[in-house]
Amino acid sequence: MNGLMMDLPLLISSIAQHAERFHGNREIVSVTGDNPLHRTSWGEVISRARRLANALQRCGLKQGDRVATMAWNDHRHLEIYYGVSGAGFVCHTVNPRLFAEQIIYIINHAEDRWLFIDAMFVPLLEGISSQLASLEGVVIMTDEAHMPKCSLDNVHCYETLINAQSSDFDWPAIDENAASALCYTSGTTGDPKGVLYSHRSTVLHAYAGVAPDVLNLSARDSVLPVVPLFHVNAWGVPYSAAISGAKLVLPGPKMADGEALYNLMQDEDVSISLGVPTVWLALLQYTEKAGKRLEKLQRTVIGGAAVPRMMIEAFRDRHGVEVRQGWGMTEMSPLGTVNTPKPGMETMTPEQQLDLGVKAGRGIYGCELRIVDDEGHELPWDGKAYGALQVRGAWVCSDYFKLDGGAGAHTVDGWFDTGDVAIIDGEGYVTITDRTKDVIKSGGEWISSIELENVIMGHPAVAEAAVIGVAHPKWSERPLLVVVRAEGEEVTEAELVSYFDGKVASWWVPQDVVFVDELPHTATGKVKKVELRRQFVDFKLSD
Repeated sequence: MNGLMMDLPLLISSIAQHAERFHGNREIVSVTGDNPLHRTSWGEVISRARRLANALQRCGLKQGDRVATMAWNDHRHLEIYYGVSGAGFVCHTVNPRLFAEQIIYIINHAEDRWLFIDAMFVPLLEGISSQLASLEGVVIMTDEAHMPKCSLDNVHCYETLINAQSSDFDWPAIDENAASALCYTSGTTGDPKGVLYSHRSTVLHAYAGVAPDVLNLSARDSVLPVVPLFHVNAWGVPYSAAISGAKLVLPGPKMADGEALYNLMQDEDVSISLGVPTVWLALLQYTEKAGKRLEKLQRTVIGGAAVPRMMIEAFRDRHGVEVRQGWGMTEMSPLGTVNTPKPGMETMTPEQQLDLGVKAGRGIYGCELRIVDDEGHELPWDGKAYGALQVRGAWVCSDYFKLDGGAGAHTVDGWFDTGDVAIIDGEGYVTITDRTKDVIKSGGEWISSIELENVIMGHPAVAEAAVIGVAHPKWSERPLLVVVRAEGEEVTEAELVSYFDGKVASWWVPQDVVFVDELPHTATGKVKKVELRRQFVDFKLSD
């Protein structure tokens, strides 16, 4: 017997309608290329999204057609999120930091029909446009006064395009399992792979994000997503903020500018912000140098890479800001775990709280976790067993776009293999010890490069660091520490090696230290260890 409840589809357009009706006056602030501080509201954003939907329909787009963006975090990009997906098309966010060859591959593979682009990326597009087979038209996201001269075909001005349309638009009733958005992985080990999100998965993920032990968003919050709108739907914030009625502060091209971020946070009463560790490093360095304190910020969510212990300490002790470490992947929309304490943990000492804080967090309802050994046998959650981390859930991909199972990323029983190696303790807190391909096996035992990196980042003379395994004639592999010195600091190899004393097992301590001016990064800000291993493939360890 079925329950007697209404069966209404979970659609992105329903989020838009809710935000417009219940939070229409809530402010949205953004930095754009043509306006240093633009102010609008949820009501205005959704009204303009309907104008955009009308414009796209007049261009002849059909349900399921892909519409690409190449843009920073601002109100126009947010309008595209809702106008494209809400009308039944697929919003494909392209990362402009990728190599030109990767962008060409992604747009062609997705068969994007139209592209919405920030003016500053027009030169990039001009250089590759002849190789984009499916693209029919380009919309530059600015007004007529700031339209750049360019050689592109069929170019339109965003403001002119939408202002010519009516704001009367009936959001179509579509299947909740229909595709809503498309995002490609970074492609560090081959061609990027497309993850095709559905309306249903996106709405459920947004609901999860609002929860108190996840992002804890409410109508009283002012949220600044530093994580880009072009990467994994900005961790779902554009949707969770609309559901909760939170104020949105969008930093545009100022995402890596510590001073600009600080001023936005202070001026716009930002209570929560989200981003990767490299962004927060720039912010913390600025506040330290300027002698300033984050007076308004209450909590920050950090993901994309392991959070160094010193970063949690700096936010907590200097600024009184709660750090919530999160873990997830593009294939997971991306939320998988968030580090929030359980009852009773408030009595922990500050050091014990830090020990907990550096873990990736505990599972979110809607995303199941398990760790398995090399034979696929499930391992216990005892805080000791290492295993491959696998997930399944309502917002986890079942396959990659157009690959039809060819990636081999899923188990026979339907779990997604994340490629991470993890430990899960008895309370359900996950510790990511490495990527499968980054694990250092020395003398038959595993060494966690992430844990070594977290330790050394506590040294005041270290700005950034990475640990990789290099060949050793006796132990198979030994860890090599690659370090970028902090500005104006001098430190020796011996000093850094001795810093590990008492903090890790003696046989974990890196064999050698190499100093570099900078580390290679992926387009999403992660250290590119594939490149580091290639760079040091012939490195000879000292005796």
